[in-house]
Parts: sequence; C-alpha cells; structure tokens
Amino acid sequence: MKTFTSLLKLAPALLVAALATPVFAQGNLANPAALKETAPEVYKARFETSKGVFVIEARREWAPAGADRFYNLVKNGFFDNARFFRVVTGFMVQFGINGDPAIQKSWRTAGIKDDPVRASNKRGNVTFATAGPNTRTTQVFINFKDNESLNAQGFAPFGQVISGMNIVDGLHAGYGEGAPNGRGPDQSRIQAEGNAYLNRDFPQLDFIRKATIER
Repeated sequence: MKTFTSLLKLAPALLVAALATPVFAQGNLANPAALKETAPEVYKARFETSKGVFVIEARREWAPAGADRFYNLVKNGFFDNARFFRVVTGFMVQFGINGDPAIQKSWRTAGIKDDPVRASNKRGNVTFATAGPNTRTTQVFINFKDNESLNAQGFAPFGQVISGMNIVDGLHAGYGEGAPNGRGPDQSRIQAEGNAYLNRDFPQLDFIRKATIER
C-alpha cells in the first residue's frame, strides 16, 4: 500500500492543490466580510438547474449594493446545490439559503444597506428578499408576474432574467407557500438543517446545480 508520503512524492503539486482547494472555498463562504468585490456595471449570471438553464443580467445602476452582493455570492459558489424552496404560482420563486447550515449561519446577520427602488418588480425581474430595513442577506426571488405593489415596500430589483424564463416558470411549485402559511418548507428549519431537511421532506424541489458569472 502506498503511503501518504509516497503519494506526495509522486505528485506533490497536484495533491497539495486538491487538498487545499475545498478548505479555501469553504473558508471564503464562511466569511461574508471577505466577499466585498465590486461587481461590473453589467454582468450575467448563468444558472444550471435541475430543470435547465436560465441567465440573469444584473445592473448596478438599478441597485448597486444588491448587484454587488449577488455577484460575490455567485462567483464564490454560494448558490450551488441550493433549492428553490418557495415557489408560489402567479407570484414568485425564492432561493438563496445555502444547503450547508454551517455556511448559512455565517450569513444570517450579514445584511447589506437598502438600495433605492429604481426598477420595478416586473415579470422576470430579480430582487433580494428582506425582513425590514437593511436586512438583505442571501435570499432572492424572481417575479413570475408584474408585482409592482412590492416597489412601495422597498423591494429593489437588481437584475432580470434575459433567457430561460420558461425554465423558471417550470420549477416545481407543488409544495406552494412555505410554513406556517402553507405546506411548503419552513425557512427556520432550512437554516438549521439545510439540504438534509429538504431532501427528506421535500424531495421534488428543483435545485441549482451550479451558478457562474459569464465571461
């Protein structure tokens, strides 16, 4: 049997890189303060999902703080393997809770300041969820229809789906609204238990295989 030492001698650079990369990536995601890169003025994010591919185009002129946060989350793999946990037909689809509770815990209080509402919550526009002033963290939603009533409530879109809206429309909506108002997932349990809870109790939820910034 080859020992660790002999393997290291055979391919030291390869082995060290393989061992180091996962730790580095997880370290980035567990430290929101380190992910503060300013996004390009306009950029595209490609989402490969269990239903197919859709692309979001983000614009800093619409909501700079929101566009920057989304850019950093996508670029560092935060959304990979995350579920579309709240899909309400005729309203919107919500995602953005990491499947690993240890990573998600780091982001629960990592709020960003509110952006003025410069674009409307029209069909296909993408917006951060909020629980009050300056509480946007990682959860975003895509409008299924024109939800202009959300504008006055301070929900500031930062981008729009420019291709694959049919994929978004087709995401599994069978569970409906989340608990306690519906029979869908309980957000507090997703935060605490991650994908283990969703896989067990809500196995039909669609999910993001990988999200990347398009070059």
